This record gives sequence, C-alpha cells and structure tokens, in this order.
Amino acid sequence: MSDAAQPTAAEVRAAAEAVKTALDRHLAAVERRSGEDDPAVSEAFNQLAAAAEVYDELLYDRYDEVTPFEIPGTDELPPYAGPEEPGAISVLIRRDYAVAEPQRLLAQAQRVESAEYDEAGGSAEGAAGTVPGALGVLFGEFEPDEIASRHKEFGLEEGDSTLWVTAAEETPEAGEWLEAPFEHIDPQGVVCRFDVSAVFDDEEDTDEDDEDLEFVEADEEDEVVVDAER
Repeated sequence: MSDAAQPTAAEVRAAAEAVKTALDRHLAAVERRSGEDDPAVSEAFNQLAAAAEVYDELLYDRYDEVTPFEIPGTDELPPYAGPEEPGAISVLIRRDYAVAEPQRLLAQAQRVESAEYDEAGGSAEGAAGTVPGALGVLFGEFEPDEIASRHKEFGLEEGDSTLWVTAAEETPEAGEWLEAPFEHIDPQGVVCRFDVSAVFDDEEDTDEDDEDLEFVEADEEDEVVVDAER
C-alpha cells in the first residue's frame, strides 16, 4: 500500500486502545454471565473480535507486523440438528473454474457440436462460437464430474470446490425447488462437508489433492451448485 494510504501511528495506537477496552468489557461480561448463552457475553465477544481485527489490519498496514490473534470465522455452521434417520438427502456442489484457455474451450465445444450434427446428417449451427455458448455445449454434453476430471482438456483452471450433504425428512415434490435450488437451506441439516482449495497448500499434513473432509458433529447446511457459466 502507498505511504499516503497508510494509517498513522496515532490510528494504530487508538486501535490498540480499543482492543484493551474491548478486552476489559469482555472479561467483565464473562464475570457477570447469567448462563451459558448470555447475550451480553456474545456481544462483548463480537466487539472484541471486531476491535482485534481492526488493530491487526492497521498494524500490518503501518508496520508490516501481525498479531497472534486468531479471530473465529462468523461463517461457521451450527451443530447438526437434523433428523436422526433422514428419509432423504440433498447433495450441494459448487466448483469454480477460470476460463484459462478460451481457444481450447471453443475448439472442444466445436468438436462436440460438429460430431452431434454429423450424426444427425446436418451441419453445425455455431452455438460453440462464443465462450458462453461453448460452456453450454460442454456442460450439456458431459457430466459435471467428467468436466472436473478433464477440465484442463477444456481450457479450464480449477478454483475452490465444496460438496455438502444435507439431511431431510423426505424428498421435495418434483420441480419444487428448480427455480431457486439453493434457497431455504437449513444450516443445522448438514451431515458432512468436503472442501478442495489452494489455501490448504500452506497447511501441514494435507493430502495430495489438498482435500479437507469435515464430518459435522452436530452442524451445517446446503444443496447443489456448479459455479461455471452455461
């Protein structure tokens, strides 16, 4: 960041004082807590986390230093509270790709399109002539799992991916969620979660595919997503 955009030393010190104040408030709230789920403790915790995050950012921007604080993420899923014997499950998948080689993508889609029209005794109509059109052709021809295993052939570069399994009492009615497939997800209905991300490269003891499997002790949410243009 440029010198002009850097926080001042006074701003960093003020942020440090805010952490001290928030720390005192959190301790006082804990000492006065009225029960396991005391809202005053939760509020003080959130205030402390926010103050520590601000201080950490300013300290880094000004002095290129970090704190030992680890702020728990706010996106953690709650304990599992779904049915003990689910009558149905939903599998939610999201896979991100970058279109790394558009020409390769177009060539593969045109090959598929030509083969289809040759079999039908006609000529290709050129739907694969654009990147969105080519994605539509390829994802219409191949299953998402095959795209995932052959993504380099299609000029795609893998990003993050996640798979969540959620439990339900019974399957939805046919066509019920097609217009909004990822809404109305119960966070407490997630049974297990499987993530793949480059962020795991920096962690020790990751496996060859940077995979992280999390079984929910009592936790999470979801349905099915493929994040690629069609």
